[in-house]
Amino acid sequence: MKSQDVAKIYSEYVLPTYKRFPICLVKGKGSRVWDIEGHAYLDFFPGWAVSGLGHCHPAVVNAIKHQARKMLHISNNFLNLKQAELAREIILASFPGQVFFCNSGAEATEAALKFARRYGAETGRFEIITMKQSFHGRTFGALSATAQDKIQNGFAPVLSGFRYAELNDLSSVEQLLSDKTIGIFLEPIQGEGGIRMATQEFMLGLRRLCDQRDILLILDEVQTGMGRTGKMFAYEHYGITPDLMTLAKSLGSGVPIGALVVSQKVRKDVMTPGTHGSTYGGNPLVAAAALAVFKAIKQERLLHHVVEMGDYLGGKLEGLKQKFSFIEEVRGIGLMRALKLTCPGAAFVDSALAKGLIINCTQENVLRIMPAMTVTARLIDQAMAILTKVFKESREK
Repeated sequence: MKSQDVAKIYSEYVLPTYKRFPICLVKGKGSRVWDIEGHAYLDFFPGWAVSGLGHCHPAVVNAIKHQARKMLHISNNFLNLKQAELAREIILASFPGQVFFCNSGAEATEAALKFARRYGAETGRFEIITMKQSFHGRTFGALSATAQDKIQNGFAPVLSGFRYAELNDLSSVEQLLSDKTIGIFLEPIQGEGGIRMATQEFMLGLRRLCDQRDILLILDEVQTGMGRTGKMFAYEHYGITPDLMTLAKSLGSGVPIGALVVSQKVRKDVMTPGTHGSTYGGNPLVAAAALAVFKAIKQERLLHHVVEMGDYLGGKLEGLKQKFSFIEEVRGIGLMRALKLTCPGAAFVDSALAKGLIINCTQENVLRIMPAMTVTARLIDQAMAILTKVFKESREK
């Protein structure tokens, strides 16, 4: 069977909710993947930023194999050793509190929104301020929180109770505050929004506002969490601690898992049995995989490696900016990087793919480059050589 044969099956049986490349990937190892025809690709956006340790990291694969022989799933009405161990691991790595497990970043968003609404119910507060160009998922609550018209188009009316501010403009947040405000929800670094980083001043200002008004500071670390920025969680760069934090993507490095982390400073009794749940959330299989992710990050000193390789990649991207005038800005930190262009970026993604490099374009003109945390300088050099060819060909046209 070839990729085109698989595409025919898709056209008949799978809803067209994604723009798909006509390539069927069947194998992955580290920073490389192979298609059904045997062609190899260097993956610098692995699993759409899910496979933080790279594809099929041995520690994760072995943990899944071992757990699969014992138990795949149990009801959350019973105690689950792996879930308990994972919750403890998350709390020890972040801040004192408790964890709710689910299956994705969007579900973690929904859990955070429900928690915030319930937290404010006694005082009649329900409004949540989010940032323009944010992305929090595609379930209905999540897309309502996502302040982008292209995400919300066709689904009106979206849920009420959300107000949209400008990232890094504290006055725009202050203008939206009211006696109905219960939460401020943002990504420390907007991923789908174009690798736009919150400033130190802005984050400190938000923390101060939340403390003054008993408002929940909710951070979406679905993409930034688990070492992507060189810290285990991006909030550590700012010297603050959130009240709620959402996790997913690299938490499982390939298996579907999400989590909401709630600080011990926040009352927990607002969520009682029956107020929220997730059938598959934190089952033994995914919890075992996530525990292996934590173990690998520690044993392989990947946080240090991300800083080192992030600096190396950033330097290479700055070099490209000096060579090509259509590169307006190099963005990001650690291994969460991007090139903002003065022209559309989709054609560059297609051209890179044809040459064996997988990257992503968002916001029409921002190329996202987010290799696995295990990437090496040699692989970065190979990726940059491909990008250089892509950019040169474009300039010559």
